[in-house]
Amino acid sequence: MKKILKLGSFFIAMFCLVSAVQAQKFGYVNSGALLDQMAEVKQADANLEALQKQLQKKGQGMLEQLQKDYIEIQKKVENGDLSPKQQEEEAAKLEKRQQDLAKFEQDMVKQLQDKRTELLQPIYDKINTAISDVAKENGFQFIFDQGILLYADQAQDVSTMVKSKLGI
Repeated sequence: MKKILKLGSFFIAMFCLVSAVQAQKFGYVNSGALLDQMAEVKQADANLEALQKQLQKKGQGMLEQLQKDYIEIQKKVENGDLSPKQQEEEAAKLEKRQQDLAKFEQDMVKQLQDKRTELLQPIYDKINTAISDVAKENGFQFIFDQGILLYADQAQDVSTMVKSKLGI
């Protein structure tokens, strides 16, 4: 009797497990294509490009001024207008400005990364919310990004639902 009860419990558990696995619904989305179609991303990219050009122009101006000053000091040295002590002082000033320029370049990279995060994070949040809403509304347990799928049935592509949720 116990064997029959155990065997019956086993089959019921297996039936429930198989039913649960079959009931799961999977979907995928191409987030890269979504990003390419969003006007907000294009605007963010334009803003980032403008900031990058502005910062590069400032850095280029700093570099050009440093080069001019270096040439000017080099001419003074060649003409004998600077004493050895003055040469050391001018060299130290140039070295300090060169370090400032290197620091500016590092700060520029960080500033661009921070601005990129600031501009794109709300867009990523919007896409994730839309994907989550589509999953809940359509009973998907999992939605994957197409970039990591090895195989996908086109019927499981939820990109059009996400696009409509985003209004694109």
